[in-house]
Amino acid sequence: MEHLIELKDVYKIYQMGDTAVHALDGVSITVDEGEFVAIVGQSGSGKSTAMNIIGCLDVPTSGSYHLGGVDVSTMDDDQQADIRNKMLGFIFQQYNLIPKLSVLENVELPLLYAGLTAARRREQAMAALGRVGLADKCKNLPSQLSGGQQQRVSIARALAGNPSVILADEPTGALDSRTGREVLAFLQKLNAEGDTVVLITHDNSIAVKAKRIVRLQDGKVIYDGDAHDPQAVVQPGEEDEGVALS
Repeated sequence: MEHLIELKDVYKIYQMGDTAVHALDGVSITVDEGEFVAIVGQSGSGKSTAMNIIGCLDVPTSGSYHLGGVDVSTMDDDQQADIRNKMLGFIFQQYNLIPKLSVLENVELPLLYAGLTAARRREQAMAALGRVGLADKCKNLPSQLSGGQQQRVSIARALAGNPSVILADEPTGALDSRTGREVLAFLQKLNAEGDTVVLITHDNSIAVKAKRIVRLQDGKVIYDGDAHDPQAVVQPGEEDEGVALS
């Protein structure tokens, strides 16, 4: 069976003066259609580098990355931009909404880059806003919405192009805990409806909302399995003390 996402023996090496820094050190990760996977790790673990490669924002130094069966690890910037627009929907910590555009226009923006007609853009954007319960706010400006509503607009923008993968980078980082829980519940709902979700986070309490956790440390995968297994949220060196991070 072909995986939707497949990183195979991926290295990303940065040269810092005379030192070679292995941001990713032989990482292999697969994600299948319909999964909800959290890639988790502390600062410096390699999770942001992994996100950039999965999101077609960067390429590996060595190893391969296939997205939907297509080898994207050797693509140039234009080819990466094309597959990114067709296959990936991004949700960011900062909502990245354009203040002067209406909610509808913000959601339509990636569809404009994709070359859809005005009528098709409006149809798909309104359908996406309907999925997040904000169709009635389509004419509002972002400043007229709460933080949670703005993040739901960014989710609608990610959904509008019917992507193969929703890539959520610390999506609750700018929200209070209650609103953050609502956004996570929404991602769970989308996954239950069949969407593939890859969540990037440093927070174990967020990661366990996924079905599977891939934990990175020092550029290596140190855990890949059920999000509800106690090992999923135990940091190396803490097992003996029986400490699980919440």
